[in-house]
Amino acid sequence: MVKIGNIELEDFPLLLAPMEDVSDPPFRAVCKENGADLMYTEFISSEGLIRDAAKSVQKLDIFEYEHPIGIQLFGSDIETMRTCGEIATNAKPDLIDINYGCPVKQVACRGAGAALLQDIPKMVAMTRAVIESTHLPVTVKTRLGWDESTKNIEDVAERLQDIGIKALTVHGRTRVQMYKGDADWRLIAKIKENPRINIPIFGNGDIDSPEKALEYKERYGVDGIMIGRASIGYPWIFNEIKHFLKTGEHLPEPTIEDRINVCRKHLDFSIRWKGNHSGIVEMRRHYSNYFKGLDHFKPFRMKLVTSPDYQEITDILQEVAVFYSQEVLV
Repeated sequence: MVKIGNIELEDFPLLLAPMEDVSDPPFRAVCKENGADLMYTEFISSEGLIRDAAKSVQKLDIFEYEHPIGIQLFGSDIETMRTCGEIATNAKPDLIDINYGCPVKQVACRGAGAALLQDIPKMVAMTRAVIESTHLPVTVKTRLGWDESTKNIEDVAERLQDIGIKALTVHGRTRVQMYKGDADWRLIAKIKENPRINIPIFGNGDIDSPEKALEYKERYGVDGIMIGRASIGYPWIFNEIKHFLKTGEHLPEPTIEDRINVCRKHLDFSIRWKGNHSGIVEMRRHYSNYFKGLDHFKPFRMKLVTSPDYQEITDILQEVAVFYSQEVLV
């Protein structure tokens, strides 16, 4: 069993990463149904919460079936983050996570996300402020360092544990790397091997198959793994990894019917949560991923991403079902 404060998770839990414009309630719903053990909201701007910006406030939405779930915050001002810790606590998540890993310019160049890897004392002070603002467990997600010359994650892990964080997730790249190259988990393993470290350590980066999950579990000794991009359009990866870790065998790949059913659930929830127009428009980014690898899918995708009508979209999905069922028969 893995414990994050008072949260109990099964051995070697699989975490759904907080991904901007992806990890919203509709997406989290299909991931939870397919085996995600702990999920996080999209990262939420502390400045947006303070201004009561509609988009930031909406990201606080949590549904009962999602627990355990964490709200992830990012920001550059310590007192603003303290206040947002209080606001996030009132949304009744199970934990609060702080983002010190986002590498995109809009975040890092404003002194938030991975930018704090260049100012560890400020990172420590900000983390302490959030911890003081809530009774919930506080966790952190970060990277190895800002660049190759400042891979300071081992020191960061000790200092953050010492002030009271309850778990640490490390993405195996620097900020400068963005998402390029292979993730390097060797420093993550060193944190786990450190006898001073007693909080759960989760690894993140490049886990895209059951085989790799098993390999990294055994090689690096982490307490669990966080999965991000590999789950987009493929929420089945969580149960596939769990089954492989237990049995050494693969679950059958999702059928065309499985893909359509999950895509429909995602679409329906998207519309219920965001409204008809936004729900349809924001779902468009997901179709290519749900049907990735299917030959001759491009004409269907073009229709799906241009249709403004729910009934028309469901009719197109039915066309997809018929077309690929016939292909299998042939």
